[in-house]
Amino acid sequence: MNDTSLIKLQLYTLCEQYVQDRLSAVQAAVQAAQESANSETKSSAGDKYETGRAMAQNERDRNLVQLQQARQLQAELQRIDPTKSCDTVRPGALVQTSMGWFFISISAGKLTAGGTDYFAVSAAAPVAAALSGKRTGEEAGFNGKPVRILSVA
Repeated sequence: MNDTSLIKLQLYTLCEQYVQDRLSAVQAAVQAAQESANSETKSSAGDKYETGRAMAQNERDRNLVQLQQARQLQAELQRIDPTKSCDTVRPGALVQTSMGWFFISISAGKLTAGGTDYFAVSAAAPVAAALSGKRTGEEAGFNGKPVRILSVA
């Protein structure tokens, strides 16, 4: 296994950890909002009870949307095989450009592996869309500037 393959595996593992952390945080928030809604007790001011319960329900609903988004990220990541080498820019590719390194996977932001910074971006991200289908040595335009692809793995 070469260095690039090891880096891809490390980045994939960091993306998995990002998704898992996000899932855990959102699940805890959903649980807390549910407990808050359940603990609202009827007081002499009935409107206060209804308002507090509705606010807790709204918070729970917002957290459920975030939970669904985190699960979609997880599914998107699971469709990638980090052991597979790529010769074009596509999901699962590790791309070195004149702008820096990109791991086409999920939107997890800046990740550091082996002392180098990489940007984990979704295939739908503007930079990934601009580079999509390109090979080593080709150029693409992004934000009005040329971006040269130095390597794809």
